[in-house]
Order: sequence, then structure tokens, then C-alpha cells
Amino acid sequence: MGSLGTSNAFTVGVLALQGAFNEHTQLLRSAAQFHPATQFTFLEVRTAAQLASCDALVIPGGESTTISLIAERCNLLEPLRDFVKVQRKPTWGTCAGLILLAESANRTKAGGQELIGGLDVRVNRNHFGRQTESFQADLDLKFLGAEGGKADPFRAIFIRAPIVETLLKASDGAQEDEAQKPETVIAPSKDVAEGIDPSIKQQPVEILGTVQGRTAAVKGQDSATNNEAGDIVAVRQGNVFGTSFHPELTGDARIHAWWLGEAVRTLEGRKSS
Repeated sequence: MGSLGTSNAFTVGVLALQGAFNEHTQLLRSAAQFHPATQFTFLEVRTAAQLASCDALVIPGGESTTISLIAERCNLLEPLRDFVKVQRKPTWGTCAGLILLAESANRTKAGGQELIGGLDVRVNRNHFGRQTESFQADLDLKFLGAEGGKADPFRAIFIRAPIVETLLKASDGAQEDEAQKPETVIAPSKDVAEGIDPSIKQQPVEILGTVQGRTAAVKGQDSATNNEAGDIVAVRQGNVFGTSFHPELTGDARIHAWWLGEAVRTLEGRKSS
């Protein structure tokens, strides 16, 4: 159980196995000031017991394969899948975290990795190329606007970033069609019988952010996601949020503040229903 025993107590974990977990923790602390009525505790998560104490979780950028391997060695993969796909607690993944939270991804050269799942999307890892091809871009993220108003552009940092290549049909099981595709890894299913609350319905994927189709423009590639609408770099599906870029490296706490608010509303809504 997490700490949401009272309406103003809330524990947010940051998976601290590898990657930019410290940067996320620092920016979450800055974002907490926008929610003065809520008492937040921020916890670096390295064990299943620590994860069990959390109400919400951030999975940072880094090396998705490395994070996956360490999580497996620490016996954290199944608790993470339970957290995201059975308990359906608010979870946000950035860059490598987005890859881990996808239900389907292209394999690494070494043959792939374990995925956590939770987002019915297929991601294309390292879509923008090597680290030397990292870039920044101003994003129009409408969800950051106050009461539907227009928000200032968010200066996003992309480092060996994935994109959401395809939106998949919402499913509580494994993406079997994806499993038939070559060079593809899928997340294991989590059956409703394993304890998913039937009152929490699976929702379709929402596109929350795109960036101009940079790869197509630069390299002349032809891809369904490299069109006039741009490459998909931010999505949400129910309790799961994913971004291709690294908000934790910007010093701009707006996305962290927004996500904290969404997480609190989600869990308070469940508690009162």
C-alpha cells in the first residue's frame, strides 16, 4: 500500500537503477511547490519493498536495456508490471522509461530486452540517431495551458530518443499481432484474473505531443509518423504517461507539476469512488 491514507499525503517513487533519476527527483521537489495542499514524499526506488510504498512512479531516461537487466536481477520486473498494469498506479516514463512502458518495441542489436508495458504503443528506439545527433525543439504542449489557454513552448531535449511509431488497439493482454513481427519485443500480458480492478477500464492512447518530422526532413525517410502531424513524442493511456524527451534536464518544472496534479486527482478519484 502507498501513503495515500489521507488526502494530503502522497509518495512518489523514482526508479533509481540507472539514468537520470536524481534530476527527476530534484525537479519533482521544485514542482511540489505548485501543490501546496499536498504533502509529497519523494523516494528513490531500488527494491520491491520501496516500490510497494509508492503511490506513483517515474521511470527515468538512461539505457533501457540496462535498466531492464538491473530490474530483472533485483527481482523488480514483475512488481513493476503489477504496479503499472494491475494496480494501475500513475506512472511516467521519459525516453528509456517510455520504451520500457511500451507494449511493443523494436529489438536491440543484442536481441531485445524485457518490457514492463502499460502503453498500447509500438516504439522505435533511437529514432533520431546517435547521441551526437541530439537536439532541442520547442513543443506546443496544450495540456500545460491553464484552463485550456495556450502555454508557452516547452524547450524539449532529445537524446537518442525513441518515438511512438504506432498506436495499438487497447488491450489488457499481450499484443499478439505485434509478436508476429520480425525484430520485435513485446511486454508480457497481465490477465484480469491476476487482480486488475474491473472498474478501472482500459482507455485508448491519447497523443499529447508531437515534434516536426525531423528524421524525414533531414534524411528523406518515409514513415507513417514522419508526416505533417510530426513524430509522436508524448502520449497518455489511463494511468500511464510517456515522453520521448527529457524534461528532467531542462530546469522547467511545468510537466512535473502537471503530472503530480494528474496523479493526485487519479488516486483521490479512486479513493472516493
